[in-house]
Amino acid sequence: MDYRNVSNVYKQNQILNATPKKLVVMLYEGAIKNLKLAELSAAEKKIEQTSNALIKAQDIIQELMATLDFKNGGEVAESLNQLYDYFITELINANRSKDPESIKKIRIPLEELRDTWLEI
Repeated sequence: MDYRNVSNVYKQNQILNATPKKLVVMLYEGAIKNLKLAELSAAEKKIEQTSNALIKAQDIIQELMATLDFKNGGEVAESLNQLYDYFITELINANRSKDPESIKKIRIPLEELRDTWLEI
């Protein structure tokens, strides 16, 4: 039995059956997971792994930007858009420097945003 396939089907079902709120939380968790991986990889001087994890985190943050509803979200959506844009810029800089501390500076506010979504 191919357990990776079973795992992929399980993950796919989680996504297909998730509420919009849960999907946002899952995106945050994916970005945070990749940032933690990038921090560890950067500390171990694993350049390619660091870069790949940072790019995945950037992609997830871009997806979060794409989900913003400016019509109904008003100032909150605009503020989140600016924050996500800042995160992406900082992740690009972190990818250049491969500095674990600069990665951590993005991970911590993302964890706070995720926790806020969990409280809603």
